[in-house]
Amino acid sequence: MASKIRFGVLGAAKIATVRVIPGMQTCELAEVTAIASRDIAKGKEAAEQLGIAKAYGSYEELLADPEIDAIYNPLPNHLHVPWSIRAMEAGKHVLCEKPIGMNREEALQMIAARDRTGVKAGEAFMVRVHPQWTRTAEIVQSGEIGELRTMHCVFGYFNRDAANIRNRPECGGGALMDIGCYPIFFARWIFGTEPVRVSARVDRDPDFGTDSTTSGLLDFPNGQALFTTSTQMNPYQRVQFFGTKGQVEVEIPVNAPPDRETRIFVRVGAEDRTETFPICNQYGLQGDAFARAILEDRAVPVGLENAAGNMQVIDALLASVK
Repeated sequence: MASKIRFGVLGAAKIATVRVIPGMQTCELAEVTAIASRDIAKGKEAAEQLGIAKAYGSYEELLADPEIDAIYNPLPNHLHVPWSIRAMEAGKHVLCEKPIGMNREEALQMIAARDRTGVKAGEAFMVRVHPQWTRTAEIVQSGEIGELRTMHCVFGYFNRDAANIRNRPECGGGALMDIGCYPIFFARWIFGTEPVRVSARVDRDPDFGTDSTTSGLLDFPNGQALFTTSTQMNPYQRVQFFGTKGQVEVEIPVNAPPDRETRIFVRVGAEDRTETFPICNQYGLQGDAFARAILEDRAVPVGLENAAGNMQVIDALLASVK
């Protein structure tokens, strides 16, 4: 194996070309050496713009390349599991965008494929390796703000483009799947356990059939998490954790900027402080962490069992709506 893990990218999705690939180009242990698109012209254009050595006109060609060690899968949600499994069966490690699939059953299929093929596979929750989040987890779980009682999260943007996959239910679109997976992930991580009951309230777009706004309540053994996510609101994101002695607020929890410092706000008793984190690219950190897991045979940052747990909560929230 090369000194750097050589990644191939399935598709020229915007998340890949605008955020993830530029981030991975800052990596020490990983490099993007190929990109595939069903439209070869689109693939070649992305490769040229991003300085990627190889472009393929099909996903199959990329998976057949013996010089590719790992696959990054940013395809639409309904294609996450089938193409990730094909990549694993081709001997490639897989870093797959969130949410891992359409439901928990699909996540379990990926786990079975990983165990069968012996590769590394994980879910691309880049927030898991950002210093603002590892510090937030440290503060809350150390007991500095007392016993955690509740988490509040609001996360949304505005998108009524009928052609966008986020507005197509058959592709796994809608607020809960696209961005609701984040507060669920945050809550399960910081509470350190799984919810025992969940409930959701959904507003559906009359034209698309997707959930344009979903609010959820997760009932944990040791507290509650409340969130609202929307694909049709003024762009905003914030997460707050409230304990018996204090609170922590993450200013830009998901789309942490790669070109400026980030901040969290901490209050313990009557004392307030702001903690500031140096400029970093969370997609680059994610790429290096995943590559290190391959090179040193260690656990990936967000494993498939965790991914299946997140999907189980999403399944339960959708069931509660019905």
